[in-house]
Amino acid sequence: MSLTDSKRKDLELKANQIRQSIIEMLVSAGSGHTAGPLGMSDIFSALFFEIIKHDTKKPDWEERDRFVLSNGHICPVYYATLAHCGYFPVKELLTLRKFGSKLQGHPHRDFLSILETSSGPLGSGLSQLVGMALADRIDNTDNSSDKFFYGVLSDGEMNEGQTWEACMLAGKEKLWNLICFIDRNNIQIDGFTEDIMPLEPFADKWRAWNWHVIEIDGHNMDAIVDAVNEGKAIFDKPTMIIANTIPGKGVKEFERKPEWHGKPPTSDEGEMALHELREIQKTIENS
Repeated sequence: MSLTDSKRKDLELKANQIRQSIIEMLVSAGSGHTAGPLGMSDIFSALFFEIIKHDTKKPDWEERDRFVLSNGHICPVYYATLAHCGYFPVKELLTLRKFGSKLQGHPHRDFLSILETSSGPLGSGLSQLVGMALADRIDNTDNSSDKFFYGVLSDGEMNEGQTWEACMLAGKEKLWNLICFIDRNNIQIDGFTEDIMPLEPFADKWRAWNWHVIEIDGHNMDAIVDAVNEGKAIFDKPTMIIANTIPGKGVKEFERKPEWHGKPPTSDEGEMALHELREIQKTIENS
């Protein structure tokens, strides 16, 4: 089902609020990643406020969909989304990366039990998801489960061989209830992906391993939701959504610059970014 104008606006507002929280978190922490979290805010808004089946009052609900963040360094967007969903107070976001905080620099399930997994070492997320989906199949031989397994991966982690082993196994096993997004922002910590280890022809690689592949604008709410709906209609293979995103999205000074991959804004840069995002907020509200 397509998004209504009202729902689309709500999701765009949520994404912008998430971006503002990301800036506030990073300034408070004085460390962390900026480009990826800002670039993925639209997808996280769509996932947690429209797509994923979950219950903030029952985080361990057995029938919930499962979500794994493979590129754990973009966790500010994950934490901000969970807080805005109501899993914990938004003010707690300001404890990011602080000693004793539940919100560490990479997601840690021992500290934050609502997470499905811990993540940090790049390249392990897809393997975790494939294992979860296979285990669910084994546990439900009568096909009674209607869970979907969602994941977010980075394009930079495609340099890892483990990713492609998991890719092959998922294709072989025809894991139709596995739907992943790749953040195709074309940057990694050392520069542009195509300079460091070229990935193209990227979509063709996934198709070769028996995945259903969809390429979208990762900032278009309709495209995000439609891609997931399309993936859900495929019954003989997993789905990979290659989401073309702008790293640093929403703050012109940060956009498309690899140097913002792994550094936080200063206090002054944070104020500049928040001013820009608040202006965007007004534009959305008045649209």
